[in-house]
Amino acid sequence: MQVFALACLYLGFFLSSVLASPLLSSRGISSSLYDDLVRYTQYSSAAYQLLCPSPLGNTLVQSFSEGRHGFIARDDTRKEIVVSFRGSFSLADAATGPRFKPIIILRSSTPLTDLDILLVPFISPGVTKTFNVHSGFLAAYNEVAEAILVTVNGQLAKYPKYSVVVTGHSLGGALAALGASALKTALPTTAMKLYTFGQPRTGDAQFAAYVESTIGAGSIFRAVHTFGKRFSQYGTLFLLDILADGVPTMLPRFLGYEHHSTEYWQFKDPGLFTSKASTVTKCVGEEDPACSASILSTGINPPHLFYFGQIMAVDPLLCI
Repeated sequence: MQVFALACLYLGFFLSSVLASPLLSSRGISSSLYDDLVRYTQYSSAAYQLLCPSPLGNTLVQSFSEGRHGFIARDDTRKEIVVSFRGSFSLADAATGPRFKPIIILRSSTPLTDLDILLVPFISPGVTKTFNVHSGFLAAYNEVAEAILVTVNGQLAKYPKYSVVVTGHSLGGALAALGASALKTALPTTAMKLYTFGQPRTGDAQFAAYVESTIGAGSIFRAVHTFGKRFSQYGTLFLLDILADGVPTMLPRFLGYEHHSTEYWQFKDPGLFTSKASTVTKCVGEEDPACSASILSTGINPPHLFYFGQIMAVDPLLCI
């Protein structure tokens, strides 16, 4: 009976993916939006470098590395200030990222436990809200929150017509969501966009609504990558595996977590004769059942490391 139920479950996933594929592939996004996704993927990848003196050839304003790493850059051609957060890179980061087992921290006097996945009020410089966010993500962001706010404020004082872009991959995506919403709260008249890649669910439904209302759903680009599909053998059964980034759905909704919009789902990798923009669809709402929310999480996996042609964290050429 269990085998039959499992077979039916995978058959359901198979049929839904087959039926949905023509619809998804017919949507696509504009080539200019695809280029922007590539650009901010590169910024997010550059944040992993220990030294990044010239992010994407632009001016480095400040690096911040008090326990976490990232940078603030200024692009005078595009007239924008870019805040980029690094994703998980060390054992300490793994502890504040989503997980369900206790872990001992080598660089902390107090081991962190499962309690880090608890939702706590979003209290940060410039923000005191009653809705809740992941406690570990909030602690990581608050280590650099004040320095980021001061630096961005200083740049806008010198360049008042510039916009702000906040970006990050993985854990960095969660910090970017916190950072962008906090910065927009403090700087309500500043044009701001948020780009995240492989972002885990970061807070509850009220936080998701706050991010959308503060930044604007049309200025939020939450990208999720699907690597492809394969058939795997389970005993005498051949079942469909969908190789999707498992981090965005790792923190389950039954714990109170909810994604904010707007998801851009790269539902397949572009082939040799396939338009790259046609492999990405704009999803509807916060947890579109036709997009990545339809796929069970497999945790940190190969698709999490690849976004829009970029192998995350390994390209030092992004910093010169």
